[in-house]
Amino acid sequence: MTETVVVLGSGYAGAGAIQRLETELDDSVDLVWVSEHPYHLILHEAHRCIRDPSVRDDITIAVDEIKSPTTTFRNGHVSSVDTDDRALTLADGETLQYDYLLVAVGSQTAFFGIEGLETYALTLKSLDDALEIHESVVEAATTATPTEPARVVVGGAGQTGVQVAGEVAGYRDDHDAPIEIILVEGLDSVLPGEQRSFQRAIQRRLEERDITVQTGEFVEDVDSEQLLLDSGEQVPYDVLIWAGGITGQREMQDITLAKDHESHRLKTTTTFQTDDDRVFAIGDAALVDQPGDEPAPATAQAAWQAADVAGANIARMLRGQPLKEWRFEDKGTVVSVGEDAVATNVLYSPIETFGGVAAKLLKKVIATRWIADVSSLSRAVSAWGKM
Repeated sequence: MTETVVVLGSGYAGAGAIQRLETELDDSVDLVWVSEHPYHLILHEAHRCIRDPSVRDDITIAVDEIKSPTTTFRNGHVSSVDTDDRALTLADGETLQYDYLLVAVGSQTAFFGIEGLETYALTLKSLDDALEIHESVVEAATTATPTEPARVVVGGAGQTGVQVAGEVAGYRDDHDAPIEIILVEGLDSVLPGEQRSFQRAIQRRLEERDITVQTGEFVEDVDSEQLLLDSGEQVPYDVLIWAGGITGQREMQDITLAKDHESHRLKTTTTFQTDDDRVFAIGDAALVDQPGDEPAPATAQAAWQAADVAGANIARMLRGQPLKEWRFEDKGTVVSVGEDAVATNVLYSPIETFGGVAAKLLKKVIATRWIADVSSLSRAVSAWGKM
């Protein structure tokens, strides 16, 4: 009897797992790929579209460029998963059965219950989000003047927030637009949790681009014109972009699997199995157990690494072989601030933190290498100039 493996999501985790599964499975298994988008988005470069929307052509890769003809693709949003019946339902009512399921649906933006935030803030979790931010910034700048500039406030100074602020500054400088940029972070520094040298290097580059950095104050309330900080300060805005954290997708809230009750991200072992041994989860959708107290990080790098092992493990499960345990290997971090970039803890580098040409080239290499791996070398070469 033919068995069916279903993969949910076309992000780093989903696309990478599909490719590994295709190399592992034979004709006795049906491989089905489900995603609400008919393309894979290079999400860690989506911020580039805020400055230049034409970048979208370089960071979206059609699923047909990634999968083999033998893999079935279903374009649709998963509305529910029934682990008892081993079935999932799409928003259009279609039901798909599975024997093994890999959940790689990514995450959504966390709003932490802050009144008004979800209503008024833009986010960056998709291509459409990036284009909406671009359009909002352009519109705000159109009606602004040098004496009354448009104010763009970015909430959250993690990697996404820093890169968003950098691209808004890039647009401002390219078009000589009257825009004021404020980056707000509740904790005491940009890139919370990173090396101090990395934080200082990023802070300096933000300030060099005339981005005001305001740390140590959490957002308490948001309305259509301003946000209220816990100090009582009111910060007016024309465009508000929120990059303050992630949580699990809404459709994961009702799934009958062990998950974090606050974020709804599925809990897995180091083999990516949930408490249902026929359901695996990776990427931002999962909290993957690792040695120590912390799960694997919710980064593109981690999802990229995990996808390969998760795909192999599902194939091993089908063959009755023992599963492999996965350990995340941190190969370093690179964050861009407009056209500049800073890298830290890069594998084999004798320097802890560095910027300049070397960091910019590394950022390009990371993006284009993934494009080459998931699509083709010619596509990666074509995208090089936009990364």
